[in-house]
Parts: sequence; C-alpha cells; structure tokens
Amino acid sequence: MRLHWLGHVPFEDAANIGVWAEKRGHTVTATKLYAAEPLPEVGAIDALAIMGGPMNVHQYGRYPWLRAEKRFIEQAIRIKIPVLGVCLGAQLIADVLGAKVAENPQVEIGWFPVHSTAAARESDVSDGLPTEFMAFHWHGDTFEIPAGGQHLAESEACANQAFAYGRSVLGLQFHLEYSQESILRMLTHCAHELIDAPFVQDREEIVAGAVNLAPAKERLFALLDNWLR
Repeated sequence: MRLHWLGHVPFEDAANIGVWAEKRGHTVTATKLYAAEPLPEVGAIDALAIMGGPMNVHQYGRYPWLRAEKRFIEQAIRIKIPVLGVCLGAQLIADVLGAKVAENPQVEIGWFPVHSTAAARESDVSDGLPTEFMAFHWHGDTFEIPAGGQHLAESEACANQAFAYGRSVLGLQFHLEYSQESILRMLTHCAHELIDAPFVQDREEIVAGAVNLAPAKERLFALLDNWLR
C-alpha cells in the first residue's frame, strides 16, 4: 500500500504514523506543502494522512497552498481513498465536508484524557479503544462533526475530539502519533502558546507526561489497523 502524508510545517511530520506504515510494509511518501512541493496525482496513492500545523484552515493569504490541499482532500474522499487527519488535518477534512471550523472555547495543550462516545463503541474504526485514554493535545481551534459523520470522542476542554465519515475517513483532534521528539519540537517552535489557561500545561508537566507515549503508540497502531482493515 502507498501511504502519502501532507506536511504543513518542518517540525510536524508523520511521526509514529510513519513508523506504523513501515512496520506494516507500506510505502511512505510525503508532500511538504510549506516547501512548495507539488501534490501527487490522487490516483497514485492508496491512503492519505494529513498532519497538524499552527495555521488555521482559512488562512489562504498567508498559506495559498491550502486551497489546492483542500481540493486534493476532496478528490481523495470522493474516490474513497482512506483519509486520516490529525489536528489541523482533521479540521481540513471537516471543512472540506462542509462542517464549521472555528476557535475552541478553550486552548488545549498537554496531556489530558479523552473519552469515547457511545457511537465509538459501535464503530469498527475505533474498535479496541478504551472508554477513557490519555492523549496529547496542542490546539486552539475545533471542528463540528460533518453531516453524516459519527462523533467518536470528546474531552473536558473540547467536545469534538474525533469523527468518522463513512468507512474510510477519520479525523482526530488529539495526537496519538507524536513521539518524544515530536513533543520536544513543539516545545521549541510553539512555546509562546503555553499561556496561563485552565487546559494548558507547562513545559515540565508536558515533559513528565512522556510516560503516556508508549500506550498512545499502541492505541495509534490499533486505530490505524482498523482504519485500513
């Protein structure tokens, strides 16, 4: 299988999604949109992962490639290529599907529990996820659940943490894919976002949360296996 991922900034990559793909024997390619790399022909890939980034889905003036990216995502969904979005990636999918993306009532940064919904417990794609699990978060925006989508997860700070659309489209607001290196890069490049707020941890709390990385990776692998099953 040919898994292609889209990157929006140099410090956010496929992380453990890439590790999973290589362990499963898949071919991994990427388009680094921030470097003006061209998108492939949508028919040349078998699955698409859309990663995070600090921009929002409507910043066309500063990031003109967002329009082409959205068209690419729409094409992939239309021809039923499996599509996964994480954080900004999930917001882009939601936007393409006609759902509203806007500022969340709370900025959410750090390690906070995520709760699966009743719909998740009946969904094949989220089969095996516990009712509650710890995940890493770094976002200020949120998405509404697209019409026809399944609301899969929520947290105290953010009502819409995950959704499925059909059998092949999955959006995650939280980060199960991050490695320790991923988190350290975020702390380097986005430290200014660590404001004094109810759901924003400080650097020490975030670093200490590294004990959650191994179980997060296991849950990611299970989720990805379900996604492409």
